[in-house]
Amino acid sequence: MKKSIFICLIAAMFFACKSASSTASSSEATTLSTKLDKSTQVALKGNWVLTNVSYPGSDYIKVNSFDLADSKCFIGSTWSFISNNNKGTMALTSPSCTGFSSPIVWSINNQGLFVLKILNAGEKAKKVRDGYLLKVAGVTESSFQLIDNINVGGQVKDVVYQFQRAN
Repeated sequence: MKKSIFICLIAAMFFACKSASSTASSSEATTLSTKLDKSTQVALKGNWVLTNVSYPGSDYIKVNSFDLADSKCFIGSTWSFISNNNKGTMALTSPSCTGFSSPIVWSINNQGLFVLKILNAGEKAKKVRDGYLLKVAGVTESSFQLIDNINVGGQVKDVVYQFQRAN
């Protein structure tokens, strides 16, 4: 009897920890790869402006990016990446949308995945269990892209966030 209760508890813990959304928990992000792509992180160091959001092949969908706002509200947002401590900030500044600013914690693993946690003011990253995994693409000195996958009607579509280095 004790064995079956123990097995049920272990099974419940296993299924309770599995993420069911497009976000990734800290443990899932860590199991993907614990090695960081330091050279790409250094390339992203600095201040950036998100200049465009596109959905190749699906121009008429509405996307709620990072569970914060409509994806179009992110156009013009400012992002700061500090590569030596993997911290930074992001701020939505579009006049037609509600303003938002937050500290972030980020990294790029050696599989080319950008791991992002959006923090509340004063909150420690280790207290935030959920984050976002995006593909990094097209990294140059002056631009890069983050690509998110979303499910639209049972089909996986890309959401492409285009960044330009701020002056």
